[in-house]
Amino acid sequence: MHTNYYFLRQLAPALTERLRGYRVAVCFSQEKDELVVGLTNGAQEFWLKAQLGANFPALALPETFQRARSNSVDLFPDLLGEQVETIVPWPHDRVLQVNFRSGARLILKLYGPRPNAIFRTGPDAQAQLFQQKLVADADLRPQEAPAPAAGKLPPPLADLPARYLRQNGYDAAPPETKTRLVHQVLAQLEKPAHYYLIQLDGRTRLSLLPLGDILETLPGNDPIGALRRFVPMALGRRALEMETKQLRQLLERRADEATTAAAHARQRLHALANEAGYRHTADLIMAHLHEIPAGAAQVEVLDFYTNQPKVIKLKPTEKPQRTAENLYRKGKNQQIEERQLAERIARREAEAFTALERLEEMDTVPSLGELRGLRAWRKQHGLDPTPAAAKAPTELPFKVFEDRGFTILVGRNAVNNDLLTQKYAHKDDLWLHAKDVTGSHVVIRHKAGQPVPEPVVEHAAQLAGWYSRRQHDSLCPVTVTPKKFVRKPKGALPGQVVVERERVVLVKPGNPFDVPDRL
Repeated sequence: MHTNYYFLRQLAPALTERLRGYRVAVCFSQEKDELVVGLTNGAQEFWLKAQLGANFPALALPETFQRARSNSVDLFPDLLGEQVETIVPWPHDRVLQVNFRSGARLILKLYGPRPNAIFRTGPDAQAQLFQQKLVADADLRPQEAPAPAAGKLPPPLADLPARYLRQNGYDAAPPETKTRLVHQVLAQLEKPAHYYLIQLDGRTRLSLLPLGDILETLPGNDPIGALRRFVPMALGRRALEMETKQLRQLLERRADEATTAAAHARQRLHALANEAGYRHTADLIMAHLHEIPAGAAQVEVLDFYTNQPKVIKLKPTEKPQRTAENLYRKGKNQQIEERQLAERIARREAEAFTALERLEEMDTVPSLGELRGLRAWRKQHGLDPTPAAAKAPTELPFKVFEDRGFTILVGRNAVNNDLLTQKYAHKDDLWLHAKDVTGSHVVIRHKAGQPVPEPVVEHAAQLAGWYSRRQHDSLCPVTVTPKKFVRKPKGALPGQVVVERERVVLVKPGNPFDVPDRL
């Protein structure tokens, strides 16, 4: 109710008594949506700080104020030197008007969604607006509120008095009781015994009625003191509420992401455990090697693991021994993949558990009810709202290799190639691809001031050959070019690009890193 008519009608005479005869010394703004007016009577100073943002419009009355040496701008130059005569509220409205002896007036419009300050050098002078986009405020004039319809609450009561009435049986009461209840509340609002700082629906508010969780009770004859106590508390608690909400969202997101990643890894591990492994198939090929005719595309053998017949697909142009060798290599990688999946599941489940623990602490640790305590706890647990801390590390959706401090990324399929080249690759990254055949796009991440060593280029080229149709060639030509010379024509299929400038290296296809592809 700090902007409600019934509080402003208490505040206005108190300000008039205090400020009559004071002159405006400065009028400026140094923060967005803030208007600061400094007044003096020659011996004392008084500060009006109008916060004119839509989220929390308020009139603050700081006892002292230090103007910043920079980033401040003078406003309403015609206001300087004006002498205060009276301060009045507009009838049944959230507007406070400062009248000056010259006839000038400063109107502080404290509407929630569109607050503003309007200055006129005279009653009919052109309006000067603080929020210049609210052009309709130039014609703002006080209006009498319409009489309430039968059975309806008076409009100026706003939400807190209306809520107080309903909590005291207003809705179910007969008409004569409703009228009596409204008159009782209006009497309390017009001459409050106390001002209450309350917590209601997660918000800190100033009320003229006892409602919600009462944080402080202040004397009803000092609206200036009540406002000076309320605004800093409300701003501090709003910051606490906002940061608490953001922190909860961060922890909930981390818990959800970690739980989902662990579930996906568990599904993949289950699939690996329940499918015939590469080593299994290689064992069958080697055991039945004498039965496989040259150039066969497939062979049916007895699976001695299951005692069932099994069809094994072969490459007619490749010896069965070479096929088994490749399968053994893949089997080794599959075992390491299973180990990595198990490690990932454990790690991600631990991350989810930690995030849930932190959420539980937020409800049980008393010090987190204060902004300073919350920020200290957040810093202690590495939850500061910085880009590095607020965003959980994401795993790249490509095959990833490290070589001499450089990162090499390898696409998985045509669509994934597009993602790598069009979205992830920087214009200064090196781009590689097996020449004249389909295959994975390969990118070497650029490092400022460090040219890519030739051994790194060679290893990346080997990967480009290995993950292409030239995998089993003795030598493979590989295109190498900065990403800025690679473009995707309009209408091209996934993975298709045009290279405008290139050099070609010849390498033996292979994986030079002797580690499995990362997930």
